Amino acid sequence: MGDVTTLATEHRTGRRRPELAAFLRSRRARVTPADVGMPGGLRRRTPGLRREEVAQLSGVGVTWYTWLEQGRPINASGQVLDAVARTLRLDRSEREHLYHLAEVPLAPDAEDLASGLPEVDAEIQDIIDALDPRPAVVYNARYDMLATNSAYRDLFFVPAMNATGRPNVLWALFTVGDEDCPVVFRETELPLMVAQLRGAYGRHVGEPVWESFIGDLSAASPFFARLWASGDVVPPGPRVKTFRHRAVGEIRMTSVSLSINGMPDCRIVAYTPADEVSTDRLAAVREQCCPPTSSPTPAP
Repeated sequence: MGDVTTLATEHRTGRRRPELAAFLRSRRARVTPADVGMPGGLRRRTPGLRREEVAQLSGVGVTWYTWLEQGRPINASGQVLDAVARTLRLDRSEREHLYHLAEVPLAPDAEDLASGLPEVDAEIQDIIDALDPRPAVVYNARYDMLATNSAYRDLFFVPAMNATGRPNVLWALFTVGDEDCPVVFRETELPLMVAQLRGAYGRHVGEPVWESFIGDLSAASPFFARLWASGDVVPPGPRVKTFRHRAVGEIRMTSVSLSINGMPDCRIVAYTPADEVSTDRLAAVREQCCPPTSSPTPAP
């Protein structure tokens, strides 16, 4: 099994290096000397910058950059990749693509650090609102709640989560007592969530926000700390989960995740009742929280 995994890793890395080389060459070709305040000269064989010019502007060695663009197996730090990205005028999605091809954990840019969490566009909020009476939420990879619809708030007591000062599902689930946890089968469901978190963490190792979150939650919950130390990883996917509501009892829901263009690591998660009993109980929750407006009695 180990040999198969090693071969798969080598194959993936071998495929990425030519892609990295082609990507850098294409980005370099579109940046002219005038774009970066350099004289164009009369004898240029390339439409864009030369390799040595990219290296000079990025503050790296010419040989190192040449090897990077040739797809050779060299190490690149996030700091150096950011310098190359600035020289080549990469936008956010191109910068992310560069990091993935170079197999370097993506560091947040200044805009992300300043805002703390990405903002959800009004169009995305409209989509999850339109799913009502089905609960829906926008999560990032750490399970921060970025947007919710009314049905989700009714089912999962979002105000109570916000009262903790951390609108994060994992924080809420691991810092409440068993009797207050809305997830039934806590001992089997929460390990799967932590294993999905670790799978996402691999793309963010060393990022201060992630390291702080893992450290704080480990200190607050010995259960989480034990699960995190296990090192288990599972991919995300549709699941049937059972939730407990204090007014109607248990509700079985199927969760489905949908990716969002332009919001890396974020997803819409929508919940659908898994059986007729759950459908009726979810409707009871909605009726209790949002009773229908009675129509006026017509005049005789």
